[in-house]
Amino acid sequence: MTTETTFRVMLKMHIKPGLAEEFEKTWIAVGDSVTSHPANLGQWLSRSTDEEGVYYIVSDWVDEARFREFETSDRHLEHRQKLHPYRSGGAMSTMEVVAFVAPSATVGTHAEWLAAA
Repeated sequence: MTTETTFRVMLKMHIKPGLAEEFEKTWIAVGDSVTSHPANLGQWLSRSTDEEGVYYIVSDWVDEARFREFETSDRHLEHRQKLHPYRSGGAMSTMEVVAFVAPSATVGTHAEWLAAA
């Protein structure tokens, strides 16, 4: 992946109390409506360890124009409608990736690192 043109979208989603597990299952089930778009480079779902019911979704795109094209598509509207019943609020941030540093560790686990030290 070249970072020169990677456009990243980060969503912060507040999920209604008691619906987190169902939200996660639904997000996984409908995720291919995003990742099957030819301009999408992948997406991640993360649960906050600091805030109850808060999730972050990070999605990478080849560029902003292609993301905006997706954002206004029927495909995206349908995807949003499936997740909307779980949301109580949220926010979106967009950014350009300017650098990426690949991991350089040659040891696979923390225990192996300790043994090698």
